[in-house]
Amino acid sequence: MNLSIRFVTIDCADPYALAQFWSQVFGTEMNPDDLPGDAEASVVIGDGEPEILFNQVPEGKDAKNRVHLDFEPDEPRDEAVARLVELGATEIGDFRRDDGSGWWVLADPEGNEFCVLVSAAERDELD
Repeated sequence: MNLSIRFVTIDCADPYALAQFWSQVFGTEMNPDDLPGDAEASVVIGDGEPEILFNQVPEGKDAKNRVHLDFEPDEPRDEAVARLVELGATEIGDFRRDDGSGWWVLADPEGNEFCVLVSAAERDELD
């Protein structure tokens, strides 16, 4: 049996607003069928990639995520972090190392953590 990921689902209070944030992060569009107030909304990342589905739940987030996304930007890591903060992300932890490696932990507007790693170009410079 082969399985493929269709959706990565994130529980949240306001699916439409969170999908708007993530569509800006990915530079892609939200599902055009989604409307404010819907119980779910999604963002298409790209051809052949899973969609990010935001699912409305009544309870708030009260603990660290057990699963999170790690992103490799196509720009320098610190520039990507600055852009994400400008879009509404919050800096949670700075795990950069003196040699330029490491990562940042950020949270989306509802507190879901994610990491921003070094770009491929930065990683090549470290080798």
